[in-house]
Amino acid sequence: MMFNLYFIQLKKKKKQIKTTNTINYFKTYLMKKLVLVSVFILAVLATVKAQETSEFKTETIAFIKLTGAGDAFNDAINQIGAMVSDENKEAYTKEASGTLDALYGKMAELYMAEFTLDEIKTLVSFYNTDLGKKLATKQMGLTQKAMMFGQSWGMEVQAIAEKYN
Repeated sequence: MMFNLYFIQLKKKKKQIKTTNTINYFKTYLMKKLVLVSVFILAVLATVKAQETSEFKTETIAFIKLTGAGDAFNDAINQIGAMVSDENKEAYTKEASGTLDALYGKMAELYMAEFTLDEIKTLVSFYNTDLGKKLATKQMGLTQKAMMFGQSWGMEVQAIAEKYN
């Protein structure tokens, strides 16, 4: 009788172990599947985000160039290069122009932090209109004149402040 009881208990234990092993196997299997699906979803999302960021940056750089900044940078390269000898002018221009992509990239990051892709697209649309093109050609000169007004005004306010010291 004792032997039968021991044998029955042993059978129950084996059944429990088998059941536990089966449950553990399915848990492990499900966890692996869950991890794989999660990694796949993250990879897809990262790819989509990278494409959106790439489109956003490309569109933003196009906007920056439309505003007249591209012409201003090329003018600056030419003005700074005026002191370069004629024999080195071509090499200088090529190397200096090669720095523009990095500059546009940095400037794009500034705009991307302040504007959405849709807003940049709207701005690009505006700068492609006649009025937008006019603004792009006049903006640099207007900004320079406004800065001169600002400096003059600053000196005027400084004189007022000194009067009260």
